[in-house]
Amino acid sequence: MTTYIAFLRGINVGGKNMIKMAVLKQMFETMGLQYVQTYIQSGNVLFQSNQLEEPLVKQIENEIETVFGFSVNVILRTATELERIINHCPFSEDVLAEAEATSVGESLYVAMLVEVPVQEAIDGLSVYSSINDEYCVEGRDVYLLFRNSIRNSKLANHLHKLGGPVTVRNWRTLSKLLVMTRLMEV
Repeated sequence: MTTYIAFLRGINVGGKNMIKMAVLKQMFETMGLQYVQTYIQSGNVLFQSNQLEEPLVKQIENEIETVFGFSVNVILRTATELERIINHCPFSEDVLAEAEATSVGESLYVAMLVEVPVQEAIDGLSVYSSINDEYCVEGRDVYLLFRNSIRNSKLANHLHKLGGPVTVRNWRTLSKLLVMTRLMEV
């Protein structure tokens, strides 16, 4: 069985697309997915399945629309992919420490996409990068370093230009999810 993390995009934000995690967990279990757990209200669901990513994403998205009455993009990562994300952060410890010391709130995030963005789209992001906002694209994941705040970032507001659905999680959330996946696999 593969351990997956489903990242739901745009739920429970600003009073829109409200989903209770207990109901979401039950929906995943009803779909036959195993060892389902949720983490915080932003739509992070851990589970195990023998299914492949693409049909699984479609199945989850369709079920969410059926159960909750609105569509939500779902981005999946395996436990192995999440571990790679955490273990291969392109920003040095010194850079991260400096950013954490000066940032309002969290400074390190990862944007996850369904597919690898085309080089032209990646290059286009450089217009929105600055001394305060840096990014590094690694396959389907974009590491984001914000020295002020994600809320004030032009870069964060233009991630959709990479093409396709994208969802963003802070480093603390991803680190906690990795710990949870390791416990699932014991």
